[in-house]
Amino acid sequence: MHKIAPSILSADFGNLQRDVEMINASEADWFHIDVMDGVFVPNISFGFPVLKSIQKHATKPLDVHLMIVQPERYFQDFKDAGAEVISFHYEASTHVHRSIHAIKDMGIKAGVALNPHTPVSVLEDCIADIDLVLLMSVNPGFGGQKFIENTYKKIRDTKELIAKSGSKALIEIDGGVGAGNIQKLVETGADVLVAGNAVFADADPKNMIHRLKTFS
Repeated sequence: MHKIAPSILSADFGNLQRDVEMINASEADWFHIDVMDGVFVPNISFGFPVLKSIQKHATKPLDVHLMIVQPERYFQDFKDAGAEVISFHYEASTHVHRSIHAIKDMGIKAGVALNPHTPVSVLEDCIADIDLVLLMSVNPGFGGQKFIENTYKKIRDTKELIAKSGSKALIEIDGGVGAGNIQKLVETGADVLVAGNAVFADADPKNMIHRLKTFS
């Protein structure tokens, strides 16, 4: 069964505890936490104080997506703030293999994120060590963007690479996911679906999570 990871970036920060508790009570599987530094992407989101506030109330795993330069400087800090999955961008890391193992050595899951223009083939030499491949289906930096259709091909390419290597990596899709495309994404091979606006802009976010989980 596919996992749903609501993106906290789209939550109401004036009522953050309320939204965290809504996700706790829903059929969602993970909290997706987008960390942006204004350098790697043209936006700034939030850091450790907000993450710790979320972690204080969350009863489900925190899936932290680092859209920052030199992400390896902060792995331990994010783990200490409650991250159970840390994904960093291939494009932002000089030593991808070293970064993967730095995360795994802390006893948590390591993910590598790819921007829309980055081919899946760059992961060929490290796919066996990765727990999660995060495919960006929009250009990173802002919520509410239109889904990039080439993502379906990238999912198939990733599945092929995983199968060839014997990797157990999950495929996560981030950007433009909603009720209109989630079934096709899962049928193509996606395991974890990040949903921000689709959840939090809905009049009944908990019910929307149910719909994303059940394709109803």
